[in-house]
Amino acid sequence: MIQPFDQLQKFSQDHFDATVKVMGTLSRGAQALAADSAEYAKTSFEHGSSALEQLMGARTLDKAVEIQADFVRKSYDGLVSHTAKVGEFYSALATEAFKPYEGLVPKAI
Repeated sequence: MIQPFDQLQKFSQDHFDATVKVMGTLSRGAQALAADSAEYAKTSFEHGSSALEQLMGARTLDKAVEIQADFVRKSYDGLVSHTAKVGEFYSALATEAFKPYEGLVPKAI
């Protein structure tokens, strides 16, 4: 009678330990994502400020259109690059976060 209780207690402890590991991984992932997003925002702001300065100094309409088109192209490329990076990050984070549960699934069945 005590053996099933011990098995249940061990399974519960294993599950709790796996959950703690997952929370640690998710916490580190959130910190890394926040740092990366802050860096992207800083870079984007600097790029926008630089483009505005260039626009203020433009002498002709053609030059202003060229500066604006360059700004839009670089901004779009930066956004696409950052979005792909975030997608890869979330994929890797999900894989890493649920590794502790891999060994527990067969035990539960």
